[in-house]
Amino acid sequence: MIREGRWLAIDCTTEACSVALLENGTLLAGDFRQMGRGHAEALVPMIAALPDKGRAPRIAVGLGPGSFTGVRIGLAAARALGLAWQAQVWGYPTLALVAAMALEAQGGADVLVCSTGGHGEWFTQGFGSDGLPTGVLTSQPAEEAVLHREALVTGSQAEALVARRGFGTALPLWPDARALPCLAAEHLTGDLAPLYGRAPDAKLPGGLTPA
Repeated sequence: MIREGRWLAIDCTTEACSVALLENGTLLAGDFRQMGRGHAEALVPMIAALPDKGRAPRIAVGLGPGSFTGVRIGLAAARALGLAWQAQVWGYPTLALVAAMALEAQGGADVLVCSTGGHGEWFTQGFGSDGLPTGVLTSQPAEEAVLHREALVTGSQAEALVARRGFGTALPLWPDARALPCLAAEHLTGDLAPLYGRAPDAKLPGGLTPA
């Protein structure tokens, strides 16, 4: 678990936008907003409102999957602050944070994270009771997502999946930076490549996809 030192955590990969300043696993201050859009305008003021304007020697940022725009906004802010503060910047998979939040609330069982994807699809991934993945990140239509058998389902589409397949417990959650201490440290990575979960819609000349 991430419970040592001071951290600024940032997550704006989904409809939610959140920031947190943490010290040795204790939340010093944080903010969580369900806002749909407007992350670019809201994120920096939310960080600036934290104690010491959010300054920390370590920054953790959600890598996705989620909104293409939201993922890039969070990464750009984290990279800029890391450069300005000479801070270490770490990324983490967004679905792993949601799984950790569900396990903190329920505990003791495997969990499926199911969240809003693009073009009507859902992002899904299974996690064990230790918070580590038991399956791969997938973007799939609802009729395929319901084939997952985990009894506990969390994420923004948890209720929709449980209702559609007719069994299980739904725990609707969105990623919240304030929950960073419950994330397994194994999920942190220095590779800040976005996790889009599916190929971008836009294509460059020659059929290449944007980085």
